[in-house]
Amino acid sequence: MSEDLGTVDRAVLNAFQGGFPVVERPFGPAAAALADHGVDIDADELLARVQELDDAGVLTRFGALINAEAIGGTATLVATHAPEDSYDEHAEMINAHPEVAHNYEREHPHLNMWFVLSVAEEGRVEEVLAEIEAETGEETYNLPKQQEFHVGAKFPVEGPQTQGIDCSDLGPDVTPTDSQSLTADELDLVLEIQDGLPITATPYADVADEIDADVDWVLETIQRFNMEGKVRRVGVIPNHYALGYSENGMTVWDVPDGVVEQVGREVAALDFVTHCYRRPRHEGVWPYNFFAMTHGRSEAESERRIAEVREVMDAHWDPSDDDWDTLFSTRILKKTGIRVAERAEANTAPERPTE
Repeated sequence: MSEDLGTVDRAVLNAFQGGFPVVERPFGPAAAALADHGVDIDADELLARVQELDDAGVLTRFGALINAEAIGGTATLVATHAPEDSYDEHAEMINAHPEVAHNYEREHPHLNMWFVLSVAEEGRVEEVLAEIEAETGEETYNLPKQQEFHVGAKFPVEGPQTQGIDCSDLGPDVTPTDSQSLTADELDLVLEIQDGLPITATPYADVADEIDADVDWVLETIQRFNMEGKVRRVGVIPNHYALGYSENGMTVWDVPDGVVEQVGREVAALDFVTHCYRRPRHEGVWPYNFFAMTHGRSEAESERRIAEVREVMDAHWDPSDDDWDTLFSTRILKKTGIRVAERAEANTAPERPTE
């Protein structure tokens, strides 16, 4: 599908994966930013282009990417084994749990099924894993994030190199808070925008109408959430498969604990690494403590990118072939997204009674 994209569409995709104006009529300043980079487009055409990209499946959505962890609850990565002769039956049992958000088949001689649990209460993780183990008869290996070095899934396309555009600061002046919980009004906003903004000339005003709020409050709250990390970014969220990024390689490394911090910062700085974490080892089963997710449009591109990660490792220690691996995904078994609603509701402060 990516080969069908025109020059302007490519400019739009490259420009707005990193940020979009949080103002009442955002397509005007966004179009002006493109014009400053030599792309001749006005607000109406930009709006039409984003709508067409969404309709064609090039975007998964347009709007705010909610940081579910900052909203409330927790998520964790889990690995397990599924026998070849009953693999699909195992997948069905695991996928039947509503707490399972993503599930992938990955290339590994033993741990060949990897899924993400998303729960409102941390204690629920062990309960769900116990249920899954009882149903499947297979042990699960919980690999919670111990340290996040980078999360930022951006997928550039060939064409105008407009990635330097950053409209994330175009919005109201707000002051971030240290509040860890949501108000009832903020919960309404999160639930309204979690699946994207309406693709209209006035998306924030339309959201305000839906939740019976003032548009200025919606703008200020989304901008504040952006600063606080409750929203990772506002913009176009691409379907990376539609853009040709079919190679999903999870590289895993047994990095000496003393160099994890420095290695993490440097690997996270590689522009093709979309996720980079420190996770626990499991003695005798899983020796790796460092995860770096790479995406490529071909096997050759993936191999080059993995080699770049290896170069960073080589600069800090002497990894052998036994110290690392790459687990490519071979099948998407489930992908429903993180359960933001339940987690946000559990993290909403009760309203004080009025006298």
